[in-house]
Amino acid sequence: MYNRAILIGRLVADPELRTTPQGINVARVRLAVDRAYTPKGGDKKSDFLSIVCWRQQAEFVSKYFSKGRLMGVEGSIQSGDYTDKEGNKRFTTEIAADRVFFVESKGSAAVGGASESSHPEPAMGGVSYQSGSTGDFQVVDDDDLPF
Repeated sequence: MYNRAILIGRLVADPELRTTPQGINVARVRLAVDRAYTPKGGDKKSDFLSIVCWRQQAEFVSKYFSKGRLMGVEGSIQSGDYTDKEGNKRFTTEIAADRVFFVESKGSAAVGGASESSHPEPAMGGVSYQSGSTGDFQVVDDDDLPF
């Protein structure tokens, strides 16, 4: 059996950080994830998914993410149920985050991903391969390769 979800979407509200009675931090966020299929002549549809983060990851999410930011999530799908105040049985589905990561640079945090600078940073990790010199490389003769 395999239960894995990998998502990229925008936060629809600021993260909500709370602490359990046992002193464990938990953050909940809602993530708007666009669907891949758009009907001909129709509007793009999105799913609004509940994400739950625990402990240090909850602190990280509440500190560095806010409404409108792109966020990547890797985790597992969990379902549950409870009885509300009126006695009705309710069902829940959420993503329990194992890993949360930035998808956009700090400068492009505006809603819609618009960059605030004329030279945006690369999206993942801030590493750019546009600069550098070829002097760091050496020519390898095919006779030297072990395969």
